[in-house]
Amino acid sequence: MIDIVSLSKNFGPRTLWSGLSTTVGKGEMLALVGPSGAGKSTLLNCIGLLDRPNSGEIRFEGEDITRFGRRDTRRFRRETLGYLFQNYALMENATVRENLEIATRPRRSARGRANSDIAEALDRVGLAGRGDEKVHHLSGGEQQRVALARLIVKEPALVLADEPTGALDHANATAVVDVLREMSEAGCTVVVATHDDRVKDRCDAVFTVGAARS
Repeated sequence: MIDIVSLSKNFGPRTLWSGLSTTVGKGEMLALVGPSGAGKSTLLNCIGLLDRPNSGEIRFEGEDITRFGRRDTRRFRRETLGYLFQNYALMENATVRENLEIATRPRRSARGRANSDIAEALDRVGLAGRGDEKVHHLSGGEQQRVALARLIVKEPALVLADEPTGALDHANATAVVDVLREMSEAGCTVVVATHDDRVKDRCDAVFTVGAARS
């Protein structure tokens, strides 16, 4: 699914990492670990085409996505990628339902199907019947559950999660990992940057940024 080959990233004279290589298979859940400042989030951003490496390749299904132009980049983000941010990245003044509606795929033109998908996703994350609530009225843990429901509705082939449990209590952190684990078992590739041993222990493999894979 993803092959990272001899990747390097510099910030001015500072080399964040170089010669970084690893592979993540389809349906695999990989933990990116390492100390703060090691570049875990930067690596996620490179895979998600929010940032560019200085050299090397990131191959998705054999194609080097670092060479994508603007159109291919937009299509990749829209059709393939799902991102789970620590700050949730939701429209706070919109309702829960409105936040999920923007993630429904274009092929789901039937409104009834979209509504069914949204209801099912909210039920999976423990927010059944709360689609009409404004996001800014929800707790942090509930907002992260909305972000999870948005991923479920989108059905991406690749999920990138940046410290998704960092600000959550145990119950909400467990709910996040459970959903990510379910998505990987259904065939989605999941890459998680984390300091949380509870997350790392649920992953199929661990990659220490800047070191060999274990």
